[in-house]
Amino acid sequence: MTWISPARAFLEREFLALESLFKSNPNGCLVILSRSMDSAVGYEILKPLLGYGFRVLAVTPDLSFLFKETPAESWFDEFKRGKTDPGKISFAQNLSNLIRLVVLYKYGGVYLDTDFIVLKDFSGLTNSIGAQSADAFGNWMRLNNAVLVFDKNHTLLHKFMAEFTSTFDGNKWGHNGPYLVSRVVQRTPKRKDCNFIVLPPIAFYPVDWIRILGLFANPVSRVNSKWVKAKLAQLSRESYGVHLWNRESSRLKIEEGSIIGRLISSNCVICKNIYSS
Repeated sequence: MTWISPARAFLEREFLALESLFKSNPNGCLVILSRSMDSAVGYEILKPLLGYGFRVLAVTPDLSFLFKETPAESWFDEFKRGKTDPGKISFAQNLSNLIRLVVLYKYGGVYLDTDFIVLKDFSGLTNSIGAQSADAFGNWMRLNNAVLVFDKNHTLLHKFMAEFTSTFDGNKWGHNGPYLVSRVVQRTPKRKDCNFIVLPPIAFYPVDWIRILGLFANPVSRVNSKWVKAKLAQLSRESYGVHLWNRESSRLKIEEGSIIGRLISSNCVICKNIYSS
């Protein structure tokens, strides 16, 4: 994970996401790359999980060391010399898009955004990226980089990094993130030396950002209740987790009886402040 905001902005909603990760993957090791969380305040936030014996650590990334001997190295050097226009979009957000690629390339593993509720163990996944949307025939239309599962030194990750550094544009939202991985995968044939899986939207993005609001609401009718029951059953069967699209949902209260409320209740460890987050 990466966290580019102040530590005090890491609230109950984000903490519940960590709980769901360890509920499904109790033997996992979580590293949060964040200057702000690598602090006394950050330690206090993570302390309850450490008390349960879970392995979680916040680390300030050394970007020069991290980017060394990757396509990101020369790009970052040019940025530090003022030769790269950071653009109007949050540069920290774009930097997060690059950091996740470099970390996976150098070390392998799973990258997760903090607005993600984990429902299943990820250990069976390898070299996987999720489709955000698909057409009526099941062909992916757009991918997303909120969840990435890759082996160390994977060729596709190298292509992602090279695309970032050669086409960086800080003025277009998503250009260096979801649209980037979509561009690269679209023109990359699967080969023995570049094998990967594109999972359908139900795996990580079962509800798109336009419809995510409905998952936070308590069902108010029999029809709504039947839909909630059916949706929960589908998610339990087919999804590894649910991306919450925090840009759209962060202002929403998790209502008791809602899909998100029930998912968190079933996939939390400490299970505190679910309906006040």
